[in-house]
Amino acid sequence: MTTPDGLLLAVLLSLVSAAGYALAAVAQSRLASASDGGRGALRALLAHGRWWWAVGLNAAGALTHVAALHYGPLTLVQPLGALTLVAALPLGAYCARRRVTRTEWRGALWTLAGLVGLISVTGPATPGDALSPRESVIVSAATALLIVVLASGRRSGAGSRDGSSRRGRGVRQGRGRGRGFGRGLGHATASGVASGVASALTQTLTAAVTRELPGGATAWWQTALIAVLISAFAVGGLLLSQTAYRGGLAAPLAVVNLSNPAAAAVIGVALLGETFRAGVWGWLIAAAASVVAARGVVLLTTGAGTAPVAPPPPSAAPPVTYPPASPFPSASPLLASGQPLPPPRTDEAVPAAVPLPC
Repeated sequence: MTTPDGLLLAVLLSLVSAAGYALAAVAQSRLASASDGGRGALRALLAHGRWWWAVGLNAAGALTHVAALHYGPLTLVQPLGALTLVAALPLGAYCARRRVTRTEWRGALWTLAGLVGLISVTGPATPGDALSPRESVIVSAATALLIVVLASGRRSGAGSRDGSSRRGRGVRQGRGRGRGFGRGLGHATASGVASGVASALTQTLTAAVTRELPGGATAWWQTALIAVLISAFAVGGLLLSQTAYRGGLAAPLAVVNLSNPAAAAVIGVALLGETFRAGVWGWLIAAAASVVAARGVVLLTTGAGTAPVAPPPPSAAPPVTYPPASPFPSASPLLASGQPLPPPRTDEAVPAAVPLPC
């Protein structure tokens, strides 16, 4: 449908999709900031209602994005989907009770410009092309290896076993911010790659089900295998984005949105015979857009505002001090002599400590 009403509906659906993805990213970021990332974190995450709200919002964003592509062209829908970053930035700052910094706004605009430029020259040159079952398995194996490389590394925010991390968490949040962002961006890249490969495999699955896959019909087990791979990469991409948001919201979200079309473009150029639009100029535009987007990610990483960190609770009660010798004759003889008071009786009932409201 290319009528004006269809284009208007495509724009509205694209905006709804971007809002759904933005709300889901903010919810995931809030969950990630409240998690210590230790053992049992995944179990606690699956038991949290906000996590399932984020999953539902992601699913709603994907469905409305597909519906928008039905009513509008790819060149219109994909750039509007990049507004997810612009919507998530103020939402995340509002939930964190802070303001969006000027550096963050500039980083978001740089990233948005680079993402729109990258999307404008990528896309299927011949719609309908899909991977063969053999190519799907090869791409899946290579992607799994790449994800392992990107997601591996030493945990930067983990605390020591002696409990010192809880006492010095406020100090290390500032010192380890760069390392946390680096590891978070690696997980964000892996998440975007997983989502991009899942999209490519979904196109293959659709062609296999409709018996339009190049090379003839596929066996049932091949179609089932592709469906399993799609589910694995979709769930893996969601969980990787969840861990990526431990280093912040804006920069990981930008990297996810950039690596997704980049992975799809690599698959299209390497296996489907596609090329960038406008020939050589398309390659130059894609390279320039990548540099612009990278500049935006750097600004988002360095310009993220931080919320004030509450001082850690004391690890032990302060020692009890006694007053010096009293010069008054009415004072206790023990105080007048300067001798310490006797220890309290252990058989007396000790009143329970009253918890502070904060």
